[in-house]
Amino acid sequence: MSGFFKSSIGRKVAMALSAFFLMFFLIIHLAVNITSLFSEELFNDLSHFMGTNPLVQFALQPVLIFGVVFHFVMGFVLEVKNKKANGVSYAKNNGAANSTWMSRNMIYSGLVILAFIVLHFIDFWIPELSVKYVAGDMSGLIEGTQNFRYFEELTHKFHSHLRTIAYVVSFILLGLHLAHGFTSAFQSMGVTAGRKKRLQNIGKAYSILIPLGFIIIALFHHLKHVLS
Repeated sequence: MSGFFKSSIGRKVAMALSAFFLMFFLIIHLAVNITSLFSEELFNDLSHFMGTNPLVQFALQPVLIFGVVFHFVMGFVLEVKNKKANGVSYAKNNGAANSTWMSRNMIYSGLVILAFIVLHFIDFWIPELSVKYVAGDMSGLIEGTQNFRYFEELTHKFHSHLRTIAYVVSFILLGLHLAHGFTSAFQSMGVTAGRKKRLQNIGKAYSILIPLGFIIIALFHHLKHVLS
C-alpha cells in the first residue's frame, strides 16, 4: 500500500477518489441546505436527522473529515512533486500557452477553500459538537421552546455582510476549482477515453450549479435579514 502512494499514478488515483467522495458530499449538503429556502420545518427535520443519526455521526462524518484532510494534503504533495519534477524548465515554460488559469492555480484556490472550510467548521460544526457532546443536549431544540434550532443558527450566520461576502467569494473559487478538478479526477482514473467532451460539459454544469446553489442560499438569507 505504501508503494501505491509513493508512485505518481497512485497519488493521482487517491486524489481522484477523494475528489469523487467530496463532490458527492457537496450534492448531499446542498440538497439539505436548499430546503431552507422554502421550508423551515423540512430543513430542521433533515438537519436533526443528519445531526443525530449514528451512521452519519460516527461512520460517515469521520470519513468525511478524513477525506477533506487527505484531499488537501495530497493536493499539496502533488503540487510540490510536480514543481520538483519540472525543475528549472518549469519557470521557462509558458504556462498560459499550455494550460488554463484554473489548472495553474489549483493550489491557491484550494488554500482559500481550505480556509473557508475552517470558517465553516467554526460557524457550524464545532458549536454543534459542543452542544451535543459537551453540553449533552441532543434534542436540537431552542432552549425553552419546542422549535428546532438549526434554521435559526443557519440564518443568523448570514446576518453579517462580511461573512456573507466570504462565503460567496469562497464558493466562486470552489466553482473554479471544480471546473478543472472534475474532469481531472476522471482523467486520473483513466475513464475519459471517448468521453472527455461529455465529462467536460458535465463538469462545467456541476462546477456552476453546485456553487451557485450555495451562493443563492447565502444571499437569500442575508437579503431576507437586511430587508426585514
